[in-house]
Amino acid sequence: MVLAIMFIIGLLSSFVGSIAGLGGGVIFVPVLLFFADFFKGFSWVTPQNVVAMSLIVMIFTGLSSTLTFLKRKRVDVFSGSLFLSGSIPGALTGVYLNQFVAIDTFQLYFGLLMLLVTAMFFVKKKAINEPIDHTIKSGRFHVTRTFDLAGLSTTYSYHAILGITIAFFVGMMSGLFGVGGGSLMVPAMILLFGFPAHIAAPTSMFMIFFSSFTSSVAHISAGHVMWLYTFMSIPGAWLGGYLGAVVNQKLNSQVIEWILRIIMFIIGIRLIIQSI
Repeated sequence: MVLAIMFIIGLLSSFVGSIAGLGGGVIFVPVLLFFADFFKGFSWVTPQNVVAMSLIVMIFTGLSSTLTFLKRKRVDVFSGSLFLSGSIPGALTGVYLNQFVAIDTFQLYFGLLMLLVTAMFFVKKKAINEPIDHTIKSGRFHVTRTFDLAGLSTTYSYHAILGITIAFFVGMMSGLFGVGGGSLMVPAMILLFGFPAHIAAPTSMFMIFFSSFTSSVAHISAGHVMWLYTFMSIPGAWLGGYLGAVVNQKLNSQVIEWILRIIMFIIGIRLIIQSI
């Protein structure tokens, strides 16, 4: 029964995460923490192994989504690679910090992170509906990118140092909490750097694949992975990542994102209350 539940958790978290460019960790981690409180079959859950499992599952979510997005030419590979130079060291820093976190402290900080992610959803939605007029700047550390999106040419620019710095802190939260970081990186790319929404989310999934892979190696080396449960989650994550990427391009994800906001808000409040 537990193995079947792990498959379903991997499927649903990756599906929703891929639609919104989140990676699925914001669903995967709190669901396991919730089950650990009410079901004996999940008594093995700790902050260390649940984060390690989430990151490994996100490798397959990120890969499945990225391959689909690459075929549709929606990934800014250059910018994603540049941001990875910050997010990968940040992810390793987060993995190091994770080993010192107790379950109550983890629940408190994760609950606060969930509320922050919920707030960022509203910021991202506003940015999509009311695009900010970004002036294209040039300079030594400014990067300018031009993309063909649905037959229309779109140009945006950003400061490379700022992008790498933000990516470092996003990566650190990914390694510490087992989330993909897209919940913070996507709004940053849209609001600060002028990325089109349909380029920001795919580029985020591209970054999630590589940063999750690096963080997972560190967690595996530390012996944090529960392999049997992880292996049952991976097929669901692969399928969910593919389906989410397809839905992202074809359907309006507003309803799903609203449901996700409500769920994350409730989970965040519950985790905070439980930790106090």
